[in-house]
Amino acid sequence: MNEVILELAINGETRKARNSHAPRVPQEIAADGIACLARGAGMIHNHIDDPMLAGEAAADEYARGWADILASDPGAILCPTMAFGTDIEGRTSHFASCASRHGARMAPLDPGSMNMALSGGSAISANMMSYINTYESIASVLEVMSKLRLGASMGIYEPGFLRAAVAFHRAGKLPPGSFVKLYFFGGRNYFDGTPCVGFGLDPSAPALEAYLEIIGDSGLPWAAAVVGGCVFSSGMAKLALERGGHIRLGLEDFAGDRAPSNLELLDEVVGLARSLGRSPAGSAGTARILGL
Repeated sequence: MNEVILELAINGETRKARNSHAPRVPQEIAADGIACLARGAGMIHNHIDDPMLAGEAAADEYARGWADILASDPGAILCPTMAFGTDIEGRTSHFASCASRHGARMAPLDPGSMNMALSGGSAISANMMSYINTYESIASVLEVMSKLRLGASMGIYEPGFLRAAVAFHRAGKLPPGSFVKLYFFGGRNYFDGTPCVGFGLDPSAPALEAYLEIIGDSGLPWAAAVVGGCVFSSGMAKLALERGGHIRLGLEDFAGDRAPSNLELLDEVVGLARSLGRSPAGSAGTARILGL
């Protein structure tokens, strides 16, 4: 496969105090999205600045950043994040309007549970939280996505997440356009970039091969990402590109001693891809490859 899907996760919980390039307000989100799509990105994933918004209020806030992106690229593949909430209805309450009125074509899903380290350099001192997604809740979110014709953009933090995703895929329960992002741990906290215990597997060739063994012959499309690090400098982007995979990158995931922009991160990976005979798929190519 010569074309490569490049998902840009442009902000997440990365705030201005950590990286002044992080787009937070709608105008910045629009500008970053337009620039990244023009440079070869195939998908834009963003958070809104108020994580407590849900339902129509959240959907309208996403729309403020997306309207100009869609005016520039009507085929743009846009993906919100989950809302905070105590149940599936609350966490997905914005999906319907995002899809029907504001142009979303993908939605996020983490198909598993884990203990997540938030701070601390050892398991003894780490501040941990349990991140729980039951099989019942995963199935419920997939039903919502299928009804709304949203592809599932699935984050894989641990091998068990991937086993679940493959099982749902083989059972025909994933909506068209779904794919998995293999998240490798880059050594730093997702929220503030400080060193922490982390999760899952480190970015290495054996770790990638372990995940690809689980995917097997399922045909499930995959991308590699390094959360709390850098997918480019870690070498994971090169490994994934050589194995025919795709790449997720952006300031949501990036942590390190420099403060790049999303465009700088994208240009690094695009240059690497072209040097390996791979070309950015863009919006149209991404939709075709995923079957959106």
